[in-house]
Amino acid sequence: MRPIRLDMAGFTVFRDETTVDFTDADFFALVGPTGSGKSTVLDAICFALYGTVPRWGGARGLGNALAPSTTEARVRLVFESGGARYVATRVVRRDSRGNAKTAGAGLQLMPAGFDAGKLDTGLSPEDLGEVVAGTPAEMDAAVLEAVGLPYEQFTSCVVLPQGQFADFLHARPATRQQILVNLLGLGVYEQVQQRATARAGQAQAKLEAVDQLLAGLADTDDATLERATGQVERMGRLAEAVTAAVPELEAARTTAREASAALAALDAELGVLAEVRAPDGVAEVARAVAAAQAGHEAAAGAVSLAEEREEKLRGELTAAGDESALRLLLRAYADRERLAAQADGVRAVVEAAGTEHGAAVRALAEARRVAERAEEELAAAFRAHEEAKAADQAAALRAHLSDGDACPVCEQTVVRVPAMPADSAVARAVAAGKAARAANEAAGRTVAERDTAARELDRVLLRARAEHDGIRARLAELDERLAGAATAEALRATLAEQARLRRELDEATAAVRGGRDAARRARGAVDAAQERLRVAWRRFDGARDAVARFGPPAADRDDVAAAWATLAGWAQAQAQHRRSERAGLATAVAEAEAVAGAATDRIAGIFTEAGLPAPDDPVRAATVALERAEAERRRLVERREQAGQLRGQRAEHEHRAQVARALAGHLRANNFERWLLAEALDLLVDGASGILRELSGGQYDLVHDKGEFFVVDHHDAGLRRGVRTLSGGETFQASLALALALSEQLAGMSTTAASLESIVLDEGFGTLDAATLDTVAATLENLAARGDRMVGVVTHVPALAERIPVRFEVRKDARSARVERTGR
Repeated sequence: MRPIRLDMAGFTVFRDETTVDFTDADFFALVGPTGSGKSTVLDAICFALYGTVPRWGGARGLGNALAPSTTEARVRLVFESGGARYVATRVVRRDSRGNAKTAGAGLQLMPAGFDAGKLDTGLSPEDLGEVVAGTPAEMDAAVLEAVGLPYEQFTSCVVLPQGQFADFLHARPATRQQILVNLLGLGVYEQVQQRATARAGQAQAKLEAVDQLLAGLADTDDATLERATGQVERMGRLAEAVTAAVPELEAARTTAREASAALAALDAELGVLAEVRAPDGVAEVARAVAAAQAGHEAAAGAVSLAEEREEKLRGELTAAGDESALRLLLRAYADRERLAAQADGVRAVVEAAGTEHGAAVRALAEARRVAERAEEELAAAFRAHEEAKAADQAAALRAHLSDGDACPVCEQTVVRVPAMPADSAVARAVAAGKAARAANEAAGRTVAERDTAARELDRVLLRARAEHDGIRARLAELDERLAGAATAEALRATLAEQARLRRELDEATAAVRGGRDAARRARGAVDAAQERLRVAWRRFDGARDAVARFGPPAADRDDVAAAWATLAGWAQAQAQHRRSERAGLATAVAEAEAVAGAATDRIAGIFTEAGLPAPDDPVRAATVALERAEAERRRLVERREQAGQLRGQRAEHEHRAQVARALAGHLRANNFERWLLAEALDLLVDGASGILRELSGGQYDLVHDKGEFFVVDHHDAGLRRGVRTLSGGETFQASLALALALSEQLAGMSTTAASLESIVLDEGFGTLDAATLDTVAATLENLAARGDRMVGVVTHVPALAERIPVRFEVRKDARSARVERTGR
């Protein structure tokens, strides 16, 4: 298997679409920081082919294929194997519950010369070639057929992941042997051996089946055939004798059957006639019908009288008038009395409210006059205050004047300065103004209070007048409604009479219902009595029909008891007559049966002489016995012929079983195949030992003994020790030597299409010293230089990466990992 192109999207760290083109990359390295996704490229190759990855721990780790927060991962691998080019595709999706499942998988055989670069043009899946597998279940067998290796051996010989690089070195002998069987195609010999064993078993089974058949044909000798021929002759004579004796037997049996039939018919007629008996109580049936009809007529009459009384009372109640209208008029009288009383009370309220409202209006007018006077006094006080301010200002000016000074206002000479007042005029005016303002505010409050009181009384008066007007209007309506109506006392008397009539009507209605119930019960009694009468007549008709063939007398349909008596008397007379005839018929039956018995005994003697039991049907028994004897003779002839054919088949099956067992013995696993595996393991260990000697600087050789690997340590006097005692770096060298030897020598040893066209190493280079690392690099360069193998390494060791011509640099950022090809 040789990878050509790898496409990933949403696969682990490769969230974005990423393509790795391995075209012409015969010797490449995957480089990059730890955790960048180098090993994930190898994981994608394994996943595309086998649906799992070694470090996932099996198919249950399928959720690891999805990049964080993505719902789908796609991987597509184009690879070559055995000269053919394939494309493997797998898709994983996460459902609504967070579970990861394989949504699609397929393997297609691509057309010859198909350019993998066309995949970037968005080709449809149909354009990629023949579908080899279309479901995950079909992929396992299809990939095994195409690659030639199962998953475990692919990860041990082609893609050697971290942690499993030394699996082939440390594998158990049986596991290592199975790997070599698959790689070298030696399973074909095991398949041939299995088929040979199966064919030997099939031939042996056929041989045993033929022996069983021959054992069942042991009774086909000449003596048996002669006895069968004699039996045919005896049965022929038996058939002839029976044929001659049967007519006499048939005639006797016919006579006996006819006599027995006549006797049975006579007994049947006696049985029918004996069944003709009048049922118990038939005489009372007619009387019960008459009594029930009389009771029904009486009940119907009572119902009619009750219905007449009910109808009369219903008419009287209707004539008494409409109860609802009478009750409405009586309610109107009560409403008028109530409204008249309310009108008197409201009229008193209106008169009182009018008186109070007039007094309040007059008090409001007086308060308004007082307020006007207070307003005038306040205005006068304001004017006096202004005058007082002018007087005080003048006094203040003359306080600084003397007689003969110029006036500061008019600039005239003041001859004599007036005397200064004793107190301030403004102070007196302010005091008077405050008193006037207080009186004005008090008058204003009084006006507001009396205005509010007058307004409230006005509203009360308006409401009282509106209520009084409403009551008067309602009284007018009631007076108009009651005009011409009867008095309240007359209305009450009429309603009382209606109540009496209604009670009597209810009683009459109950009487009607009771009478109707009694009439229905009487009608039911009539129907029951009539049904009993019909049953009696049906029984009579059934009994008469049963003896109709004997000619019974006519029946009186008006009296069932008389009809039964007449029919029963006639039946007794008929039975007496037939009993007198029965003795003669019984004698004839006995005589006919005696003749038939004698003929039967003679025929039974014929069968006894032939060694057969006496049959019920002698003719058929004789015919069957002859046919069986002839069939047995024919069967013996056929079985003699079959035995001859089976003896020829037995010889052929025995020869085939011997040949198949011999071939299976030669190809058994502990012979031929084990010898081939030992030779292959010798070649493999020799090649690996030379590589290990070079890698270890001549210190180690690799040997094997009974399937186990050992190293010979030349630095320790040629000590041989198990490979599990090697250090980490030494184990890597030994594992690498085996892997490279296996890759180099597989093509020459393999007999099938399983070939290691590539090898990718993902472990251990960091454990090597500089000299060993240089040797490993040179070894890998020589292997790649041959051109028949793709060699790849995953490393972060710069000294090794720089010597590899093609490098795929893997980088990772916060979103996704990326792969970039560098070098030649």
